Amino acid sequence: MSATKYIHIVDWVMHELDQNRLHSGMKLPSVRSLATQFQCSKNTVVKALEVLKQGHILYAKEKSGYFVVDDYKKPNTSNGQIDFLSAGPDPDVLPYEDFQHCMNQAIDRYKEQLFTYNDVKGLPSLRNELVRYLQNMQIFTKTDHIVVTSGSQQALHILSLMPFPNGKKTILIEEPTYFGMIDVLTLHQIPTIGIGLSKVGIDFEELERTFKTGDIKFFYTVPRCHNPLGHQYTNAEKRKIVALAKKYDVYIVEDDYLGELDSDPKADPLYAHDQNDCVIYVKSFSKVFLPGLRLAAVVLPEGLIPSFSQYKFSADFNTSPMTQGALEIYLRSGMFHYHIQRAKEVYATKLALALDACKTYLPLDVHYTKPVNGFYLTIFLPEKINVNRLIRMLADRDVQVVSTSRMFLHSNGSNSIRISISQVDQQSISEGIFQIAECIKAFQQTATFNPLSLTFNR
Repeated sequence: MSATKYIHIVDWVMHELDQNRLHSGMKLPSVRSLATQFQCSKNTVVKALEVLKQGHILYAKEKSGYFVVDDYKKPNTSNGQIDFLSAGPDPDVLPYEDFQHCMNQAIDRYKEQLFTYNDVKGLPSLRNELVRYLQNMQIFTKTDHIVVTSGSQQALHILSLMPFPNGKKTILIEEPTYFGMIDVLTLHQIPTIGIGLSKVGIDFEELERTFKTGDIKFFYTVPRCHNPLGHQYTNAEKRKIVALAKKYDVYIVEDDYLGELDSDPKADPLYAHDQNDCVIYVKSFSKVFLPGLRLAAVVLPEGLIPSFSQYKFSADFNTSPMTQGALEIYLRSGMFHYHIQRAKEVYATKLALALDACKTYLPLDVHYTKPVNGFYLTIFLPEKINVNRLIRMLADRDVQVVSTSRMFLHSNGSNSIRISISQVDQQSISEGIFQIAECIKAFQQTATFNPLSLTFNR
């Protein structure tokens, strides 16, 4: 426990500063007091305070203790806005300094390997480490079956364009789904059909009919922490999807971009139920780690490896060896494990706050998804509410949201907005959803206004 306690102490100090309960020049409680408060050793407290000292947040006076640096000021990046639109990781969770150490170590360790062309599949040392890491996700594979790509977007791009052994041409997607996948398919005019996904799942009879008659090359699915719904398939549903794919010679592309945030230890990826080499597993490190790294891992059936590697080579020869080497050290050192523990706690707290606010403030006739993991949920608007006008009204109140229309093939899907809580601080989540509720109520009152009686109908 003490290995992560120091992170909680760092977070507490930063929170106290942000709330102005600690301010410039103020002395922190003693090491002994903090050790008692957090039920940890004094060494753990000192480690946390030294981290803050290195970040120029605190300074130490000999025999006096630790004090807040006089010019400490919280960076103002939000301009007062509540940003439910952005979907990157929480900036306060990103492990900048730890990863900087790994970058320096990578340069020392690999030297010329990092500055020359490398294996198109990725650094062998990283792929070896990914084999071990993915075992924790119930993905059991071999080094040769892993290809490192420049983010999951590149992987989806290659998979959409390359030929598959089943000789089929059409791609099936859930609707709504990740707009980056839709952009790839529409830009390259790839034959695509959608299957409706609601907060309760998909119609398996329709899925089977589509697999049977639709000339489906692969089915693209986000089986947990779905964007934008937050939907999760059960293990039984995952087994059923894999069985149908085998029956009708359909591949599955499993986008498990937030798999680490799944709080259910018994939840398996689709890949874990595949005995027939029909599931392609895509693991991004953007949403749970550092988006700017542009790193993802693709686990491929043996028959797809040559074609995928050829298309990858034609795109960029190889993904940046520098960031690959640093990620390998970060994974092997155990730092990534502790980072994920912290991220899970942060996002679980935020999601609980968002769902509680929805329950408290939204009108009873306004429905919303109730995800158990991740950082997305969707609010479904009554038919009479124009989603674009609602978004503009919220923007005037400094609340940013996005319509889900871009997440459908023809941009005419359900009348709904996506909420991402990843970059909103905890104190603003409830206020933001309160504002959404107030705007919805204002629209409803306008829609029921009766000009003949000059009254509002209830």
